[in-house]
Amino acid sequence: MHATTPGTADRDEPPAIELRGVTKRFTTDKATPYTALRDLDLEVAPGEFCAVVGPTGCGKSTTLTLVSGLERPSTGSVEVHGRRVSGITPGVGFMFQTDAILPWKTVLDNVSAGPRFRGTPKRQALDDARDWIRRVGLNGFEDRYPHQLSGGMRKRVALAQNLITEPRVILMDEPFSALDVQTRAKMSTELLALWDLTRPAVVFVTHDLEEAIALADTVVVLTAGPAATVKARFAIDLPRPRVVQEIRFEPRFVDIYHQIWEALRAEVDLAYAQTTQLSAKESS
Repeated sequence: MHATTPGTADRDEPPAIELRGVTKRFTTDKATPYTALRDLDLEVAPGEFCAVVGPTGCGKSTTLTLVSGLERPSTGSVEVHGRRVSGITPGVGFMFQTDAILPWKTVLDNVSAGPRFRGTPKRQALDDARDWIRRVGLNGFEDRYPHQLSGGMRKRVALAQNLITEPRVILMDEPFSALDVQTRAKMSTELLALWDLTRPAVVFVTHDLEEAIALADTVVVLTAGPAATVKARFAIDLPRPRVVQEIRFEPRFVDIYHQIWEALRAEVDLAYAQTTQLSAKESS
């Protein structure tokens, strides 16, 4: 497969994200540390939308925390735009599985909080927040509180929170997994339209292979954990712009799905077998 061109970056520009030989170990209550990732290499170009798939426990979320600087690699290097990550990475947005919006603040205050924290004058921050609230389809809801919004509306607030600061990199950890199927597909299409406005590099973690293909320029498959690493990388040659609700019916989409599933299926089976064996040991 041949990818659509991810962004318009100069060839001499460094990757937006680059992990080289990354191993990540966590201490446990056992004698041996748990190795989540081992010798993982991953590169994401400026403007590229990269989806990461793999079975449960394969280190997908850990990969995001390493890029964000929330965790440090045990060995190997992590760079963002050519600079080694040594702490919380500036210019990186992070959209979590659960909403990271403040329940005691209105939609307007939540969206404007990031720019105001970065020193933007209050009037400018509020004007920018209103603009992004409009872009994510929440015009008229500026004074609502999170508990007054549906799940899909809260996700729109989270998108506006991340995009208002125009990050060069956005990390997304299964952000739509709690939504119903119809709302999830609609949010995915809206995400693509908003991403296209500024074209940041995106790493989107998901368990849903259909979602990954519908969104991404590139799909990366991780092996089953522990000690997960990259198994395969697939370029997605579906044309843009895409409507997620419709692109799944394209014959090319089905072809790509089968190709990636061949790589993913063995890892899912292995992870399931490991879980079953562990459960049997614990119950015996």
